Amino acid sequence: MIDGSRLSRRSFLVSTAALAIAGSAARARTITGGMPWEPGTASPPLQVRAGPWAFFTPDEAATVEAAVDRLIPPDERGPGGKDAGCAVYIDRQLAGAYGKASALYMRPPFMPGTAMQGYQAQDAPAARYRNGLKALADYIKATFVGKAFRDLAAAEQDQVLSGLETGKIALKDVKSAEFFALLLQNTQEGFFADPVYGGNKDMAGWKLVGFPGTRYDYRDWVERHNEVYPLPPVSIMGRPEWTVKD
Repeated sequence: MIDGSRLSRRSFLVSTAALAIAGSAARARTITGGMPWEPGTASPPLQVRAGPWAFFTPDEAATVEAAVDRLIPPDERGPGGKDAGCAVYIDRQLAGAYGKASALYMRPPFMPGTAMQGYQAQDAPAARYRNGLKALADYIKATFVGKAFRDLAAAEQDQVLSGLETGKIALKDVKSAEFFALLLQNTQEGFFADPVYGGNKDMAGWKLVGFPGTRYDYRDWVERHNEVYPLPPVSIMGRPEWTVKD
């Protein structure tokens, strides 16, 4: 369940950092036809730019921004999920190949799977979000006298998220625990993925856990255990101060 201890940035982030960094944006691109040995044949990720929502409606975006900010609350150590761009990351992923499940086998029969078998849902992630957010909005409106999730107090939002996580809140035609698990996973990804994908703004997630990012070489530090790595993290796109201003 979500409670005060579960919302601790330390317990949440330290327990998920390694997993999320390793697997967060692996699906963002696929190389086909062999390795890109020739110059110019690779497909580097395109940097997400600020702008309108690509998938979410304004109401959906407001709900997701409020939710990611409760899953990763802001504190004195850094921004929460909203300011770190987690909702932007999820929006752009849902608008692209991930949202359509383009790289997954999506034909029947659909059978319950184990945690080791990967994605087993009948609907692609985009459809699961659309249906889940609508069902959540209907539940909130009926339970909290016409309010939306973003209008609830923080404690009420935590109560709702906890109910989704445990399955105690029943959403119409949506398995609430599975929808919560998808939202939590994508929030973790958005907080720790390379900023090129729209989340981890200013590399806040990497700074929090001391991850060096995509630095070309830090072999001198491999054997220096229990020492804080002194250099700031580097994104796929470099660092902002390296960019030549026009």
